[in-house]
Parts: sequence; structure tokens; C-alpha cells
Amino acid sequence: MHVLTVCYGHPADPAAFDSYYASTHRPLAEKIPGLASFTARHCDSLDGSQPPYHLIAELAFASREALDAGLASPEGYAAAADVANFADGGATMFVARD
Repeated sequence: MHVLTVCYGHPADPAAFDSYYASTHRPLAEKIPGLASFTARHCDSLDGSQPPYHLIAELAFASREALDAGLASPEGYAAAADVANFADGGATMFVARD
């Protein structure tokens, strides 16, 4: 399993971010071919301070080849291009694997 993890920094307007993410970005990402599962979670810290990220999304694929093919697809490009439309707090991405 290969999981693309996207860590979204704190947006200027969290409510607008959440609304856009739910109505526009997530549906785009869910269309990526080969996507085995999709999870998105808001972040809290253990001590009540501001956590490093507003939201973390995990897009799982069966293999690195499936991940690469999905991201290289038109749907993958559309989802990647959309990040600039709402993620004004930045986005850090990495791949975790078994």
C-alpha cells in the first residue's frame, strides 16, 4: 500500500477552506483512477495549542505504480491543479508505504 499524504497548513478562512474542500476538491480527488481509499481529518493538538496543520488527507493506492498512474491521469492533474484554488496555508505532500 502506498499512501499520498497531504498536510494542509492553516488557511486564512477555515470555514471557506472546509466548504471548498468538501464541495469541490474532495470530489475531484475521489475521481483519481486507482484510488483504493480516501480519508480526510481535521487536526487538533494534545495540549490545546495550534496543531501544525488544519487538515490531513490520505489517498491510498495498492502500489507505487497505481499511485503514479493515478496522479499522471487527467483526474490526477485536475486535483493537483485545484490545490492552488483553496490551500492558501500551503500544502505539504509525501508518500508513506508499507
